[in-house]
Amino acid sequence: MFTDLISKRAFLKAAGASFAASLLPGQSEALERADAVFASAFMAKDKSYGVALLTEAGKEITRVALPDRGHAVSFDPTSSRAVAFARRPGTFALVFDAVTGQALKLIEAAEDRHFFGHGAFSAGGKLLYVAENDFDNYAGMIGVYDTRSDYRKIGEFPAHGMDTHDIQIIEGGRYLAIANGGIKQHPDTGRVKLNIDHMEPSLAIVDLNDGRLVEKHDMPADIRQLSTRHMDTDNQGRIWFGCQFEGARNRRPPLLGHFKRGEQLTFIDIPADVLDGFDNYIGTVDVNQQTDLVAISSPQGGQWAAFETRTGKLAYQEKIAGVCGLSPARKVFARSTEEGWFDREKSDVAWDNHITRLG
Repeated sequence: MFTDLISKRAFLKAAGASFAASLLPGQSEALERADAVFASAFMAKDKSYGVALLTEAGKEITRVALPDRGHAVSFDPTSSRAVAFARRPGTFALVFDAVTGQALKLIEAAEDRHFFGHGAFSAGGKLLYVAENDFDNYAGMIGVYDTRSDYRKIGEFPAHGMDTHDIQIIEGGRYLAIANGGIKQHPDTGRVKLNIDHMEPSLAIVDLNDGRLVEKHDMPADIRQLSTRHMDTDNQGRIWFGCQFEGARNRRPPLLGHFKRGEQLTFIDIPADVLDGFDNYIGTVDVNQQTDLVAISSPQGGQWAAFETRTGKLAYQEKIAGVCGLSPARKVFARSTEEGWFDREKSDVAWDNHITRLG
């Protein structure tokens, strides 16, 4: 999602001598050899949860403890702070120093809200936007938090749909793109899906100046059970989105598409054998803007693939059991799995769905 790296020198300068001295020999060596630093949520063997900072090769630098299972991590390069969001329907978000791993602030959801696992910092880092659920009204909301006032919630606006999941700042910070999965859920019933027969998935764009809905795209009627989940943006400003199909198992609807403000949805024609390998489930979407590739993954199907953003043509395909986490890296994309693999490095944890490149 970001094109610049935190250089080793900048990382160590920001961390300070005490942090560098506190690292174990293996951690210090890993940091010395790192080209980039990544963050990913995990579950340990003892069922504890956290976020790890890692090198591109999968060597751990440090860990941050979480009170429960995490999902995605958002990063603010202006402050070198990051936020780990609880997996839906969780009620916490942990702010931590992305250089040292020091926990800074635990944000708790309001009594009538829960978090959906994703958030995004404003262009200048002053505000944090968080995907939230007004669960009694089955309405997605975007919570607004002031990062310069101890992450105090200062407002919210509608997401213009239900089951709000991923959100992306677009067009230099003027607009917010929102993926509304369209599935009705309530914390009293956990992750039970209450409206599979009449889902309402959509993609929306909101003006961040006033929260005004700029445009909204509903899924076509014949694939209304195609839940929109994750997004990323390419060099041309197109928003790529990945979906999860809740309909008949023998159907193979399109799972990857893109759109742009003022344009209609365009779905990518994925070759049939590759589409089968995703098992109707896309777990993450990531664009490598350096190589003009968009990658998607499926832990259910045990496959990830990358496509050219300009043509939609297949560029890479790889079978990896439990693969989900993806992030732009020197070797096209870093990958992680539920079995503990981060590229070629095996860990004793189960990596969660996403990898965030800190840069």
